[in-house]
Order: sequence, then C-alpha cells, then structure tokens
Amino acid sequence: MSQNFKIGDRTIGPDKPCMIVAEVAQGHDGSLGIAHAFIDAIANAGADAVKFQTHIAAAESTPEEPWRIKFSNQDATRYDYWKRMEFTEEQWHSLKRHADERGLIFLSSPFSSEAVDLLCRVGVPAWKVPSGETANTLMLDQMLATGLPIILSTGMSPLSEIDAAVERIKTKGVPQVILQCTSAYPCPPEKVGLNFIPLFRERYGCAVGLSDHSGTIYPGLAAATLSIQVLEVHVTFSREMFGPDVPASITTTELRQLVEGIRFIEKMIGNPVDKDVIALDAKELRVAFTKSIVARKNLEAGTILGKDDLTLKKPGTGIPAARLPEIIGRRLKRPVAADTIISEDDLA
Repeated sequence: MSQNFKIGDRTIGPDKPCMIVAEVAQGHDGSLGIAHAFIDAIANAGADAVKFQTHIAAAESTPEEPWRIKFSNQDATRYDYWKRMEFTEEQWHSLKRHADERGLIFLSSPFSSEAVDLLCRVGVPAWKVPSGETANTLMLDQMLATGLPIILSTGMSPLSEIDAAVERIKTKGVPQVILQCTSAYPCPPEKVGLNFIPLFRERYGCAVGLSDHSGTIYPGLAAATLSIQVLEVHVTFSREMFGPDVPASITTTELRQLVEGIRFIEKMIGNPVDKDVIALDAKELRVAFTKSIVARKNLEAGTILGKDDLTLKKPGTGIPAARLPEIIGRRLKRPVAADTIISEDDLA
C-alpha cells in the first residue's frame, strides 16, 4: 500500500487495526425492527461497521429469476423474495442514523444503479461491490464517479476479471480494498483461499482483506495473522433463525469473540519482543522455577564432590543447575547437610 486512506472515521493502512465489518445481508428477513436490532448487537460486539444489502427488486431482477435454493414458502418467486427484502428510502435513512448513533460505519452493497443512487442520498463512506457485480462496469463506474473508496469482493471472478476491475479503479485514483472471497455458503476450510491475501497485496499494491462465509470465526482469526486491512463476516442472532445466509454466518456472540481475538492478534504482531528483556522481566520467576545444586546426602568437610553427592532442586537461589559439571570434583571446606543448597562459600 502506498498510503493510508479513510473509510468514515477509520484509517485503512498497513499499520492500522483491521476494520471489522459485520454483514447483516438478508438476516433481517425484511423486518425493519430486526435490522435495527442487528445494529445494536453488532455495536455491542465491538465491530467497526455494519453492512446491509440494498435490493430494489424491479431494478435488479426479472420476474423469472430462478431460485438458487428454494428456501422460502412465503415467496412464490425469487423476485418476490427480493421485493420483501426492500426498505423505503426513509427506512434506510433511519438505519444509517441508528448506525451513526452507535458509532458504527454504515455500509450497504448496492445491487442496481438505482440502489447506488439511493445509497448516495442516504450517505455511505465507501462502496462494497458484491462478488456478482465485480464485472458490472456500468455500476462500478457509477460508484467510482463519487470518489468514495471501493471494497471489492472477488468470490465469483477469475484473476483476469479482478485485474480488469482493479485497473479500472486505479485509473480513477480511488482507494480500494480487495477482498479474497469464495462464494460458497457455507465455505469449507479447503476453499477459504487465504493464499490469495498475500497474492493480492503483491499483485495490486493495495489494501487487502477477507470476506468470509465459513460460518466460523477461524478464517477471520487466521487472516488477522496476515495483517489484513478489512474483514467482512456474516452475522446472525442464532443458527436457528430463518434465511439463506444463516449457514454462512457467525452469531453476534461469536462476533464478540472474533473482535477480541483479532485485537489480541494485532497486539501480538505489533509488539515484537526481545528475549533478553523477557528473561529479565522473569527474574523473580526464574528464582521460583529454576533449580540449584543441592547436597543429596550429609557431606563431610573435605569431601571431593562426585556425581552421587549432588542433585538439583528448587528454588534457583544457589549455584545454577547448568554449572553442575564444573562443581563435580570440587572439595568441600565445611560440612553440608542433606537437602542443603550448596553455595560458593562451601567450596574450597
């Protein structure tokens, strides 16, 4: 990355904490109240951003759009489902206000040009391009015209398509984050593709991250060890909830664990230790846990110390155990009782 940039009040850069984005997607099942409840739960878990998806059925789908998986009995068609997922513009404004009040960055993926226009009016600090829209140059250009940073998912694209999108963004001078993503719901561990994180960083010279659909906290924690700039995870209140995103989501309780884990990892990575300093800090522990050279039995003055005369026991307040070879063969100048730590003053 050549320089840092801002998404809302967060600075994105190689030396900055990872921005953790909690994706609600269709988890609200068309309920505005549940959508607001997600904002509170995500804020309470410590995430940095909440992300929704902005669907306008008439703008993004034809009535003949097939079901990927027929999961809903109340929606006759996939189009009907998208229609039920819609919020009014005022409702989107209310969600944005609520996120602002809770200190969350408000994001939403648009799935049509009309959705881009709507979100411009609502106000987003960056664009999250979903995997299915990576090659939609018409919509990408519309987003680029705003000058806002782009967060690009890559779950359905070959490298050639990602190359083209990244180059298109670069020509506009817009900051970007490239997310490794595998469009499998849930995504098995062998398809997460963490190997693409360093590849994207090297190939594109920009911020990178992970959009995870595994339904676990493990890929996010692993990606944090690679110093990603953005992590996106789907969230649900419970795995017993309804909806297509639930199998690929972590619970809001697990989100808190994930946030704590990432911050722990970042602190470890950001604070390399000096082994000598650590050893000095453990000086008192060394006394308690290391061992000294001790008389195995009662020893008379004048005894030439042999291997059978000595043993090693705690605490480490006497002659260190490592010096045992050099103490063997020395002569005692005074008697030493069994189980007594031998000192230098005991030796001739």
